[in-house]
Amino acid sequence: MFTGIVEELGELVRRDDTGGDSALVAIRGPVVTSDARHGDSISVNGVCLTVVEIDGDTFTADVMGETFRRTALGALRPGDPVNLERAATLGSRLGGHLVQGHVDGVAEIVGRQPAEQWETVTFGLPTELARYVVEKGSITVDGVSLTVAGLTAQTFSVGLIPTTLAATTLGRKGVGEPVNLEVDVLAKYVERLLTTGGRLPVDGLEAVA
Repeated sequence: MFTGIVEELGELVRRDDTGGDSALVAIRGPVVTSDARHGDSISVNGVCLTVVEIDGDTFTADVMGETFRRTALGALRPGDPVNLERAATLGSRLGGHLVQGHVDGVAEIVGRQPAEQWETVTFGLPTELARYVVEKGSITVDGVSLTVAGLTAQTFSVGLIPTTLAATTLGRKGVGEPVNLEVDVLAKYVERLLTTGGRLPVDGLEAVA
């Protein structure tokens, strides 16, 4: 579990294909590797990856073909910056919102509107995710916890402060570039409860929620 508060801007060092459509990726991040161990979870642009090996300030992780197909990680090239966050602990401050690191879809940046002290960035909104997005609600974009400032049937907008622009990939990406989206997991649980009439399947049976 993560909070969507990016700890550092890391860098993709290399991608080594391991057969089929999977790969081993190496990512440099001095902060997140400072206390990392084999098996730890690290969010990379909003994707929860498992640490396989640590070499100095660089960690490696296996990425399956399914992950490449469902996220924007496949578009990354060596040298590209990535948002990094270690898994939250029970004593962590929840500065953002509850983030699983399970990407729900990929969107594109469709507009950027600079202002004096911030910038409004607009993203395409996949049809299958639109019902989970509400104005003033939370959404994760490339691992960054953000508040929805504007919403239409096809797009949503967020306001980015200077710190977010400087400390995450969202300050560097241009119109047309892909980003990973994770909607608020609470919305999905509420939908499930409402559509099943409060009855959830348990091992092939049904249980009253």
